[in-house]
Amino acid sequence: MTSTFPNISISTERLVLRPFDTDDVPALAAMMNDDQVAAWTPVPQPFTEQAARIWITERAPAEREAGRGLDLAVTEFLTQRLVGVIQLSKTNWHVRSTELSYIIAPWARGEGYASEAALATAQWLFRDRRLQRVELRTAADNTASQQVAQKIGCISEGVLRNACIAHVRTEDGGWSEVRTDFIVWSLLPEDIEGADGHLADTGGFTTYPDWN
Repeated sequence: MTSTFPNISISTERLVLRPFDTDDVPALAAMMNDDQVAAWTPVPQPFTEQAARIWITERAPAEREAGRGLDLAVTEFLTQRLVGVIQLSKTNWHVRSTELSYIIAPWARGEGYASEAALATAQWLFRDRRLQRVELRTAADNTASQQVAQKIGCISEGVLRNACIAHVRTEDGGWSEVRTDFIVWSLLPEDIEGADGHLADTGGFTTYPDWN
Protein backbone atom coordinates (compact mmCIF):
# COMPACT_ATOMS: atom_id res chain seq x y z
CA MET A 1 0.00 0.00 0.00
CA THR A 2 1.42 3.38 -1.02
CA SER A 3 1.69 6.03 1.62
CA THR A 4 2.50 9.72 1.30
CA PHE A 5 4.19 12.41 3.31
CA PRO A 6 1.88 15.04 4.83
CA ASN A 7 2.24 18.76 4.33
CA ILE A 8 4.51 19.60 7.23
CA SER A 9 6.31 22.47 8.88
CA ILE A 10 9.30 21.59 11.05
CA SER A 11 10.75 24.20 13.41
CA THR A 12 14.23 24.22 14.91
CA GLU A 13 16.02 26.81 17.01
CA ARG A 14 16.94 28.87 13.93
CA LEU A 15 15.02 27.41 11.00
CA VAL A 16 11.58 26.64 9.63
CA LEU A 17 11.27 23.85 7.08
CA ARG A 18 8.06 24.22 5.08
CA PRO A 19 6.51 23.50 1.68
CA PHE A 20 7.67 25.72 -1.15
CA ASP A 21 5.39 28.42 -2.53
CA THR A 22 5.64 30.59 -5.62
CA ASP A 23 7.16 33.48 -3.65
CA ASP A 24 10.28 31.30 -3.39
CA VAL A 25 10.84 31.21 -7.17
CA PRO A 26 13.51 33.98 -7.45
CA ALA A 27 15.54 32.80 -4.46
CA LEU A 28 15.34 29.15 -5.53
CA ALA A 29 16.54 29.99 -9.04
CA ALA A 30 19.42 32.05 -7.68
CA MET A 31 20.43 29.26 -5.30
CA MET A 32 20.46 26.62 -8.02
CA ASN A 33 22.68 28.69 -10.32
CA ASP A 34 25.55 28.56 -7.83
CA ASP A 35 28.72 26.78 -9.00
CA GLN A 36 28.81 24.40 -6.03
CA VAL A 37 25.22 23.30 -6.69
CA ALA A 38 26.04 22.83 -10.37
CA ALA A 39 29.15 20.79 -9.52
CA TRP A 40 27.54 18.27 -7.18
CA THR A 41 23.91 17.95 -8.27
CA PRO A 42 22.04 17.04 -11.48
CA VAL A 43 20.25 20.41 -11.50
CA PRO A 44 20.25 21.71 -15.11
CA GLN A 45 22.32 24.81 -15.81
CA PRO A 46 21.40 27.57 -16.20
CA PHE A 47 18.45 27.12 -13.86
CA THR A 48 15.73 29.57 -14.83
CA GLU A 49 12.89 31.03 -12.80
CA GLN A 50 10.51 29.08 -15.05
CA ALA A 51 12.30 25.87 -14.03
CA ALA A 52 11.96 26.88 -10.38
CA ARG A 53 8.25 27.55 -10.85
CA ILE A 54 7.70 24.14 -12.48
CA TRP A 55 9.59 22.48 -9.61
CA ILE A 56 7.44 24.23 -7.01
CA THR A 57 4.03 23.95 -8.66
CA GLU A 58 4.30 20.65 -10.53
CA ARG A 59 7.24 18.38 -9.76
CA ALA A 60 7.37 18.66 -5.97
CA PRO A 61 3.60 18.16 -5.46
CA ALA A 62 3.62 15.20 -7.87
CA GLU A 63 6.47 13.49 -5.99
CA ARG A 64 4.67 13.92 -2.66
CA GLU A 65 1.28 12.78 -3.95
CA ALA A 66 2.83 9.69 -5.53
CA GLY A 67 4.49 8.78 -2.23
CA ARG A 68 8.00 8.99 -3.65
CA GLY A 69 9.35 11.94 -1.71
CA LEU A 70 9.07 15.40 -0.23
CA ASP A 71 10.73 18.76 -0.91
CA LEU A 72 11.02 21.30 1.90
CA ALA A 73 12.14 24.91 1.78
CA VAL A 74 14.67 25.67 4.53
CA THR A 75 14.12 29.20 5.80
CA GLU A 76 15.57 31.33 8.58
CA PHE A 77 13.15 31.70 11.48
CA LEU A 78 13.89 35.39 12.05
CA THR A 79 14.21 36.67 8.48
CA GLN A 80 12.10 34.07 6.61
CA ARG A 81 14.88 34.09 4.00
CA LEU A 82 15.23 30.94 1.89
CA VAL A 83 18.58 29.35 2.77
CA GLY A 84 18.29 25.81 1.46
CA VAL A 85 16.40 22.75 0.34
CA ILE A 86 15.79 19.40 2.00
CA GLN A 87 14.72 16.67 -0.40
CA LEU A 88 13.43 13.17 0.34
CA SER A 89 13.37 10.73 -2.57
CA LYS A 90 13.24 7.03 -3.47
CA THR A 91 10.97 6.41 -0.49
CA ASN A 92 10.07 2.77 0.16
CA TRP A 93 7.08 2.57 2.48
CA HIS A 94 7.35 -1.20 2.93
CA VAL A 95 11.00 -1.04 3.98
CA ARG A 96 10.28 2.30 5.75
CA SER A 97 13.28 4.02 4.21
CA THR A 98 14.03 7.16 2.21
CA GLU A 99 17.00 9.00 0.74
CA LEU A 100 17.75 12.47 2.08
CA SER A 101 19.70 15.21 0.32
CA TYR A 102 20.32 18.87 1.03
CA ILE A 103 21.38 22.05 -0.72
CA ILE A 104 22.42 25.23 1.05
CA ALA A 105 22.44 28.60 -0.70
CA PRO A 106 25.84 30.29 -1.10
CA TRP A 107 24.66 33.20 1.04
CA ALA A 108 23.94 30.88 3.98
CA ARG A 109 26.89 28.49 4.06
CA GLY A 110 29.09 28.13 7.11
CA GLU A 111 26.21 28.53 9.58
CA GLY A 112 25.50 24.85 10.23
CA TYR A 113 22.11 25.07 8.53
CA ALA A 114 22.51 21.84 6.53
CA SER A 115 23.12 19.67 9.59
CA GLU A 116 20.40 21.41 11.62
CA ALA A 117 17.82 20.94 8.87
CA ALA A 118 18.87 17.39 8.01
CA LEU A 119 18.80 16.20 11.62
CA ALA A 120 15.43 17.81 12.29
CA THR A 121 14.02 16.10 9.21
CA ALA A 122 15.46 12.73 10.24
CA GLN A 123 14.00 13.06 13.73
CA TRP A 124 10.59 13.82 12.27
CA LEU A 125 10.86 10.83 9.94
CA PHE A 126 11.75 8.47 12.77
CA ARG A 127 9.34 9.79 15.39
CA ASP A 128 6.32 10.84 13.37
CA ARG A 129 6.47 8.73 10.20
CA ARG A 130 8.03 5.68 11.85
CA LEU A 131 10.71 5.28 9.20
CA GLN A 132 13.57 2.93 10.04
CA ARG A 133 16.31 4.07 7.70
CA VAL A 134 17.46 7.34 6.16
CA GLU A 135 20.13 7.06 3.47
CA LEU A 136 22.50 9.77 2.23
CA ARG A 137 24.83 9.63 -0.76
CA THR A 138 27.72 12.06 -1.06
CA ALA A 139 30.16 12.44 -3.92
CA ALA A 140 33.63 11.23 -3.00
CA ASP A 141 35.16 14.71 -3.29
CA ASN A 142 32.29 16.64 -1.70
CA THR A 143 33.83 17.00 1.74
CA ALA A 144 31.32 19.61 2.91
CA SER A 145 28.43 17.21 2.36
CA GLN A 146 30.34 14.40 4.07
CA GLN A 147 30.89 16.59 7.12
CA VAL A 148 27.14 17.14 7.39
CA ALA A 149 26.53 13.39 7.29
CA GLN A 150 29.11 12.82 10.02
CA LYS A 151 27.80 15.66 12.19
CA ILE A 152 24.26 14.28 12.35
CA GLY A 153 25.48 10.80 13.25
CA CYS A 154 25.39 8.93 9.95
CA ILE A 155 27.39 5.73 9.54
CA SER A 156 29.45 5.28 6.39
CA GLU A 157 28.47 1.96 4.81
CA GLY A 158 30.73 1.84 1.80
CA VAL A 159 31.45 3.15 -1.67
CA LEU A 160 29.49 2.85 -4.90
CA ARG A 161 32.31 2.98 -7.40
CA ASN A 162 31.90 5.21 -10.45
CA ALA A 163 28.22 5.74 -9.60
CA CYS A 164 28.16 9.54 -9.37
CA ILE A 165 28.27 12.11 -12.15
CA ALA A 166 29.73 15.43 -11.03
CA HIS A 167 30.45 18.52 -13.14
CA VAL A 168 33.51 20.70 -13.71
CA ARG A 169 33.85 24.03 -15.47
CA THR A 170 35.18 23.99 -19.02
CA GLU A 171 37.42 26.63 -20.60
CA ASP A 172 34.48 28.17 -22.44
CA GLY A 173 32.54 28.62 -19.17
CA GLY A 174 30.26 25.64 -19.65
CA TRP A 175 30.08 22.40 -17.71
CA SER A 176 31.54 18.96 -18.41
CA GLU A 177 30.53 15.68 -16.77
CA VAL A 178 33.05 13.66 -14.76
CA ARG A 179 32.55 10.34 -13.03
CA THR A 180 33.35 9.77 -9.40
CA ASP A 181 32.28 7.53 -6.51
CA PHE A 182 29.34 7.80 -4.16
CA ILE A 183 29.89 7.32 -0.42
CA VAL A 184 26.77 5.73 1.08
CA TRP A 185 25.71 6.77 4.59
CA SER A 186 22.84 5.54 6.73
CA LEU A 187 21.03 6.90 9.73
CA LEU A 188 18.87 4.71 11.96
CA PRO A 189 16.65 5.79 14.85
CA GLU A 190 19.21 4.71 17.45
CA ASP A 191 21.98 6.69 15.73
CA ILE A 192 20.53 10.07 16.71
CA GLU A 193 19.68 9.33 20.34
CA GLY A 194 22.86 11.09 21.47
CA ALA A 195 22.65 14.03 19.07
CA ASP A 196 23.76 17.43 20.37
CA GLY A 197 21.04 19.21 22.30
CA HIS A 198 20.78 22.27 20.06
CA LEU A 199 20.34 20.01 17.05
CA ALA A 200 18.18 17.41 18.73
CA ASP A 201 15.49 19.87 19.89
CA THR A 202 13.43 20.42 16.74
CA GLY A 203 10.79 22.48 18.50
CA GLY A 204 7.81 20.67 17.01
CA PHE A 205 5.92 19.81 13.86
CA THR A 206 2.83 21.50 12.45
CA THR A 207 0.75 20.67 9.40
CA TYR A 208 0.48 22.99 6.42
CA PRO A 209 -2.44 23.64 4.06
CA ASP A 210 -2.35 21.76 0.79
CA TRP A 211 0.30 22.75 -1.68
CA ASN A 212 -0.51 24.48 -4.96
